[in-house]
Amino acid sequence: MQALYFAYGSNLSSARMRQRVPSAVTAGTARLAGYRLTTDKAGRDGTGKANLRRVAGESVWGIVWRLDIATWPTLDACERGYERIQITLEGAVVSAQTYLSQRLTDDPVLAADYKRFLVEGAREHRLPPDWISQLEALPTR
Repeated sequence: MQALYFAYGSNLSSARMRQRVPSAVTAGTARLAGYRLTTDKAGRDGTGKANLRRVAGESVWGIVWRLDIATWPTLDACERGYERIQITLEGAVVSAQTYLSQRLTDDPVLAADYKRFLVEGAREHRLPPDWISQLEALPTR
């Protein structure tokens, strides 16, 4: 049995995602309405990580991955500090799951290698140019 996962952070990168869940298959791009991308999730390395905040009128672009439901525990273990939530993606009545964190940092600066996963993944999957520019503008340490 399979389920859909909406990736908006480092799991945009196919290489990163396949390291974590080798059987993951890209199901396309999508937009999540009613949320803003932030980098305020506190990472174990002291840097910020991608996160979501509810904000009316905003949206977040990402990738939809098709996962075998038996692989969720593996991905959950990689996403420590996040909780998995159910979402509905814009443009279709498509239900998926994603991660959101309440464990926040006051210093939402990304590590350069983490940001590279976001930007390269967005380019790889041909997300909109303005979204890629927004990711490229994120501050790094």
